Amino acid sequence: MPEEIDWKFVKNFKKIIEKYINKNYKFIIITGGGKTARKYIEAAGKIDSITNEDKDWIGIHATRMNAHFLRTIFRKHSFPIINKNPNEIEIFHSFKEPILIAAGWRPGFSTDYDAVLLAKQFGVKEIINFSNIDYVFDKDPKKFKDAKKIEEINWHDFRKIVGNVWDPGMNVPFDPVASKLADEENIEVAIMNGKRMKNLENYLENKKLKGTIIKN
Repeated sequence: MPEEIDWKFVKNFKKIIEKYINKNYKFIIITGGGKTARKYIEAAGKIDSITNEDKDWIGIHATRMNAHFLRTIFRKHSFPIINKNPNEIEIFHSFKEPILIAAGWRPGFSTDYDAVLLAKQFGVKEIINFSNIDYVFDKDPKKFKDAKKIEEINWHDFRKIVGNVWDPGMNVPFDPVASKLADEENIEVAIMNGKRMKNLENYLENKKLKGTIIKN
């Protein structure tokens, strides 16, 4: 949801996911809030002062709207219930469908953190994070001309870049609290530009991708 619903992106994404479903892959897909969340939060702030908790809840409900959209798109392949709490997975644990759709959980936690929690619960060791950047850089490339792209980095060094504290307004490739848990659970995270769909296939095929791999 960059401005309007990017249905062409979703259509291409669906084709690739279905291709790998036919190869017996299973996916947990977690949605962000996109521009929908930001528009509502900005509008509310122009009318009255709102708390960070309310900002979080607006964002969470935006993720859930997007999740319902994706579950509709993947109706033939997905578990019928959207996961909204990564700690409550009893009814999801043995889902037989190839796709489980998940959304935001509660204030104070990003969907990055939700993704790592779900990965931990299901014993998943690889997370793909679609972003609007091609690579993680050692510092903000918008502010520093000498910023260097990173193709592979370990969690210890990545966490030096992003720090240890999560702030809902912060702009980092992967949130610090999620990074700490991914480090502890030995989970690999691939950060790539969502517009470059070939990268998704390259990653799934263990081929070279344009993006950043974070692992121990």
